[in-house]
Amino acid sequence: MTVLKTSLRNFFAHKGRMALSAVAVLLSVAFVCGTLVFTDTMNTTFDKLFAVSSADVTVAPKDAESEEAPQSGVPESLPASLLERARSAEGVESAEGAVSSMNVTVVDGDNDNVGATSGAPTLAGNWTKNDLRSMEITSGHAPRGPTEVMVDADTAGKHGLKLGDELRTIAQTGDIRARIVGVAAFTVTNPGAAVVFFDTATAQRELLGATGRFTQLNVTAADGVSDAELKRNVARALDGTYKIQTAQEAADENRKDVGEFMDVIKYAMLGFAGIAFLVGIFLIINTFSMLVAQRTREIGLMRAIGSSRRQVNRSVLTEALFLGVVGSVLGVAAGVGIAVGLMKVMSAVGMNLSTDDLTVKATTPVAGVVLGVVVTVLAAWLPARRAGKVSPMAALRDAGTPADGRAGWLRAAIGLVLTAAGGAALYAAGTADKAGDGALLLGAGVVLSLIGFVVVGPLLAGGVVRAIGAVLLRAFGPVGRMAERNALRNPRRTGATGAALMIGLALVACLSVVGSSMVASATGELDKSVGADFIVQGNQRIVPQAERVMKNTPGLEHVTRYKTLDATLTSPDGAKDDTGVTAADPTYAQDLRRPTTAGTLSAAYGTDAMSVGSDYAKKHGVRVGDTITVAFEGGRTAKLKVAAITDDDTAVDQGARYISIATMQKYLPADKVPPNTIMFATAKDGQEEQAYAALKKALDPYPQYQVRDQTDYKQELKDQVGQLLNMVYGLLALAIIVAVLGVVNTLALSVVERTREIGLMRAIGLSRRQLRRMIRLESVVIALFGALLGLGLGMGWGATAQRLLALEGLNVLDIPWPTIIGVFVGSAFVGLFAALVPAFRAGRMNVLNAIATE
Repeated sequence: MTVLKTSLRNFFAHKGRMALSAVAVLLSVAFVCGTLVFTDTMNTTFDKLFAVSSADVTVAPKDAESEEAPQSGVPESLPASLLERARSAEGVESAEGAVSSMNVTVVDGDNDNVGATSGAPTLAGNWTKNDLRSMEITSGHAPRGPTEVMVDADTAGKHGLKLGDELRTIAQTGDIRARIVGVAAFTVTNPGAAVVFFDTATAQRELLGATGRFTQLNVTAADGVSDAELKRNVARALDGTYKIQTAQEAADENRKDVGEFMDVIKYAMLGFAGIAFLVGIFLIINTFSMLVAQRTREIGLMRAIGSSRRQVNRSVLTEALFLGVVGSVLGVAAGVGIAVGLMKVMSAVGMNLSTDDLTVKATTPVAGVVLGVVVTVLAAWLPARRAGKVSPMAALRDAGTPADGRAGWLRAAIGLVLTAAGGAALYAAGTADKAGDGALLLGAGVVLSLIGFVVVGPLLAGGVVRAIGAVLLRAFGPVGRMAERNALRNPRRTGATGAALMIGLALVACLSVVGSSMVASATGELDKSVGADFIVQGNQRIVPQAERVMKNTPGLEHVTRYKTLDATLTSPDGAKDDTGVTAADPTYAQDLRRPTTAGTLSAAYGTDAMSVGSDYAKKHGVRVGDTITVAFEGGRTAKLKVAAITDDDTAVDQGARYISIATMQKYLPADKVPPNTIMFATAKDGQEEQAYAALKKALDPYPQYQVRDQTDYKQELKDQVGQLLNMVYGLLALAIIVAVLGVVNTLALSVVERTREIGLMRAIGLSRRQLRRMIRLESVVIALFGALLGLGLGMGWGATAQRLLALEGLNVLDIPWPTIIGVFVGSAFVGLFAALVPAFRAGRMNVLNAIATE
């Protein structure tokens, strides 16, 4: 009980100093809990949708996959004759045929794409009774003919669509123009999909390219018949190989597809929360280390009147327990708020998530509180152990105890060993022959070098701070020298504070180097390899009508088709490979300049010929003239002669196996020929600008495709990498915020520790302005110390990662110096910001009271 009372008294006596540490715990726990609540809510939303929308039993083609369309771009389908057989099965109340396709683009009267912008699919199909499970018609009526369409209410609201407006639906086998005659609203949350409905005949003809076929049969059970029993009865009635699922099985399959995507989001965000926790550990260690040092006399008195080492230790850990509980509980509440905020952001970009589905599982607050408390108590263990070592004689000394010199040298030795081991692992990763092996070494090198820098930080602080002081602080005269000495007074504290900032900035630098190198490598590869003037691609495979428009565009010398095919290759050594082949026109050899290690690439576009990549050839011992067996999915098996081996030291089409369009057509039925994945075009000499304008105008009716010249393509690549990095930087901002709190806390406690010293300096003539400047400069030095270590370490990680990317054809190392310098300069401003409150409080101290402080 005495330990508890002492801990409570000390906790509330230093509540201001504990607040910033509590905020660090709060932010870290909030990010963890917010991530869990957000992903659980998304899972709940999808679970409700899948549970409601699935028929009692569904029948689909055997090879139908819920997450992707077949290579032809036309959904797999069933003959309509199966519908009557399904209806005749025992226990069936009703059965109906459904048509659905995700390989569509929907545009409004202004030719603007009205599809989902959040990554959710755009769906087109026929309106069925099964849709009434999850939707209801709120205005108008269901489509009754080829010129009528119904749209979901969310899409209508986002794009201002109303009854009578025209929509155009572009599918692989049709181009439908129809007027909106109805609007249907989801009765459960729609996660963001855009949905349009047609009558059955129109959907079959335009989406499947044939009447009398369905993509799925929806079967409803009669009263008293279970789904499992109905499934068995339907399977007997159909007497064929079909994909037959109960409502639960269909929902589970859909949930699995979504769950894999959600797991990526969840674990990525939890990774950044872990980084914030790691940074928070330094803040907590610093806080308790300084509090213990300031209370040395107090602890010595406690020891002198009978407190044991264990009681002192428990007293500090109990304070940490209070801190962890308070910060964690507040963090759980803040996490729910973060989750709601993320839902609002997702709604703004097109993914609708209702707060009615907000899911806070019992495990979420428990996990948040346990994690926050455990991390806080563990972080306070070293300071608590140090407090337990304070002897009763400390009651006769001034506050503070000298550092343990042996421990300091031991720490430095361990840090140097870890840093050396990390450097060796990074060197081994950079010289690895295989990316997989190198990635493991890179991970080990990052962890070891990071821990090494953290441990050796106090040793580095002396030299680095002096170097920064020589460059930056000498201009400020005596005030600058005092700021430097203050930063050097306790290297362990300076090292820990700088390490908190170092972690976040190291990751920023690493990702900046990797991102910049990827862009530089890809653009360099484009300059070297791509000979085509224009590249056309989009979020839908290129439909035949768009292909025809391209071919008829004036000013083009040639247009190249490019198709990816599903196929299984059997090499001469008997090994099978199912990664497929690429079919293209012979002009592709001009559009993409692929060097060969053997043979001639143009010969690979001959009849019954092909090329393979150098890695494949080396792995399977393939030489020019060898024969490879290619089994085309949906077609026949061919014996193709290897006419060329392309060099895989590239980032464009690495590992591609080329055949000609003519060879593909020989072995693949016309209805199985896939649409073009991408198309290339080259302008006639001197007509580049006119051809570019003509091609963009010709494809204007197809907004799902973008026409890019090489400059456009490079810029888009740069923008995509930039957007990804900005998102990562935003997540890393949490760790940097916690690190800034660490600088603020360190300075605040340092000011309290130096109260008497500050009073004496004020008494001998130091002005308030000079005092505040001294504290600000000290903060800037600490921030720059952390930035220098972090940026240097991060650039080392990034350079090593680039060497691994070079194994995949990204050969250019590009250091983004403007970003690195900008982050370094920004760190100085971070230091200035962090010092505002501590400097202001120091300036307001009463001189006489400060001198009288013991």
